[in-house]
Amino acid sequence: MLFNSVHFLVFFPIVVLIYFIVPKKARYLWLLLASYYFYMCWNVKYIALILSSTLVTWFTGRFVFGCRGKTARRVALSVCLAFHLGLLFFFKYFDFFLDISNRILGRIGWELLDKPFDVLLPVGISFYTFQALSYTLDIYRGEIEPEKNFFRYALFVSFFPQLVAGPIERSGNLLRQLRRTEKIKVWNYENITGGLMLMVWGLFQKMVIADRAAILVNTVFDSYYMYGAVALIAGALGFALQIYCDFASYSSIAIGAARVMGFELMENFNTPYFARSISEFWHRWHISLSTWFRDYVYIPLGGSRCSRLKKYRNLLITFAVSGLWHGAGMTFLAWGLLHGIYQVAGDLTKGFRQRVNAMFCTKTESFSYKAAQTVITFVLVDVAWIFFRSNGLRAALEYCRRIVTRWDPWSFFNGEIYSLGLDRAEMNILLAGVVFLFLADLVRYLKKQSLPEFLAGQCIWFRWGVLFAMMAASLVFGIYGIQFESSQFIYFQF
Repeated sequence: MLFNSVHFLVFFPIVVLIYFIVPKKARYLWLLLASYYFYMCWNVKYIALILSSTLVTWFTGRFVFGCRGKTARRVALSVCLAFHLGLLFFFKYFDFFLDISNRILGRIGWELLDKPFDVLLPVGISFYTFQALSYTLDIYRGEIEPEKNFFRYALFVSFFPQLVAGPIERSGNLLRQLRRTEKIKVWNYENITGGLMLMVWGLFQKMVIADRAAILVNTVFDSYYMYGAVALIAGALGFALQIYCDFASYSSIAIGAARVMGFELMENFNTPYFARSISEFWHRWHISLSTWFRDYVYIPLGGSRCSRLKKYRNLLITFAVSGLWHGAGMTFLAWGLLHGIYQVAGDLTKGFRQRVNAMFCTKTESFSYKAAQTVITFVLVDVAWIFFRSNGLRAALEYCRRIVTRWDPWSFFNGEIYSLGLDRAEMNILLAGVVFLFLADLVRYLKKQSLPEFLAGQCIWFRWGVLFAMMAASLVFGIYGIQFESSQFIYFQF
């Protein structure tokens, strides 16, 4: 069930209405039922996976909390980790492992391995397994106590707004709120209007910007060998726009849907393309995942409280794992390692850059300097996105090579830019959406306010004018209809 589908347009109001009128003590049970139905709309069989993950982590959490023996606690945690990592390996990485094995066997002349079966990747498995594991790990560390009510914990793992693409919630936030559903004030005007505004904003980002940019991106990346630098740069910029709006839109709708019912999910995006360094970018992009890897991978490896060499090792390992989390492929591994290398290079050159700035009396607090940092960071991020989107490592390298060697500036003037899947009218709609996105992010960056918070402080005619304009734009200019199916969100494949 997609957020941008008629099915969800019917499902969500029914869920909210019943949630508001059922007895307070039954609210979480109703949400659990709705969440399981939401997930079963993808594939009924795979409900067994999320249920097994829930059972394993719930029992492990209770055992680890009540057990005094360190060895028994470690064994229980290890079994829980092995179970979940095994699930991820089987459904997500088995084909990748088989492909790598066949490449090695082929080089030494041995017989290749046959693929024994086809496995469909369960939607959201990387998200809900990480959310469930964080609960068990937090109990093992002594940071939280286990949830005694199994059904309430099951809702924490399967809460439908953020189930299949995050934010990856922590028990200290979401589970704490689920424990007090009886005390949540329903029919809260601010929560309902703020949540609905976030949902409308998310649908605008998805249908008007992301899905329109996807047409250009698919055209360029599927036939990159036919184009020169201008088209290839347009494709790379288009994908940076597409993946941001696509993923941020899901998070906005998820946070908005939860807010309508009185729940506050963690922020997942905070104007990432305004970041002035790669490190800052990862404090603003997919925040729930980056903090997960920080807390459960980077810090346990030693973090930055070790020698510089080990710190760089920890960074590269963490980003390599992050890349593979996104997908089983060399392009994702390269994308993750590239971000790790960026951070290592930034740390290595920090002293040199400071000395150069001091030598030339650079005004590092000036607008021009900060703008230059932002542009450079965006270019580095966009280069990495080429590897993320390409169909293979060789394709990504060739894509980058053609940008450097196939200059064709005349494409700006001969209309070729309008032959990349979007005609002049469609391109103008996309550019108008980008301008609106930039203004919304600029407000978020400068005033530290989300769009609903900013609109709440404006005149009523302006507030509702913007809201209805976004709704109208989604209906009139959204990518849907007879020739288009509801476009799946990019991160569903992870």
